[in-house]
Amino acid sequence: MYKNRIPYYWIFLILFLPVVGCIIYLITQVYNKRDAEKITSEITTIINPTKKIKDLENKLEFSETYQNRIDLADAFLETKDYSNAIKHYKETLKDKSQNNFYATTQLIKAYVGIQDFENVIFYAEKIKDHSEFKKSRSQYYYGMALKQLNKIEEAEYNLKAIDIRYSFYEERLALAKFLLEIKKETEAKDVLNEIFNESRHMTKTNKRLYRSTISEVQKLLKELN
Repeated sequence: MYKNRIPYYWIFLILFLPVVGCIIYLITQVYNKRDAEKITSEITTIINPTKKIKDLENKLEFSETYQNRIDLADAFLETKDYSNAIKHYKETLKDKSQNNFYATTQLIKAYVGIQDFENVIFYAEKIKDHSEFKKSRSQYYYGMALKQLNKIEEAEYNLKAIDIRYSFYEERLALAKFLLEIKKETEAKDVLNEIFNESRHMTKTNKRLYRSTISEVQKLLKELN
């Protein structure tokens, strides 16, 4: 408190009510300040995303650690600078002492961004036996890449894996469209009906978030009925 030159009345509160005073001080002057700094940092990143990247580049230059490179690659991915993201993720994969599952999933996402489906498949197959890969967005990307390369049976198997209730709404809509493409209308309608029924029990936040997805589901159901 003294170091940060907080107003003097805090002295009396802390001295005469040591426990309560310290708790109030920490909540109002320390944690709220940290939250404000975090929000400010996030706003700065939105307004000037290159500043975050420059800071992370400087950080990596100062200390070339695995985590610093991952953080920089993630920042490039956030700004859709896929080529730089790919370069740094691939560099992290050279470190065999690390568990590279996360880096590989991010690399897959970057390759999806540039529609390099062969590399999506290549890296997905390196981690497809990992327990966290199964029923994940990475498996969805794998399935869609297989579809693009006309490997229909494999694509169907992997896309159906993410047909999980109360989750993956956009991905399940893509699954329904895929099933329609391969003339499996009954299965497609089942998926669409499931999404529609689940949407009726969504929170207001999720209804806003998935409004366009639900609207498209309703439109497809009308066309199919």
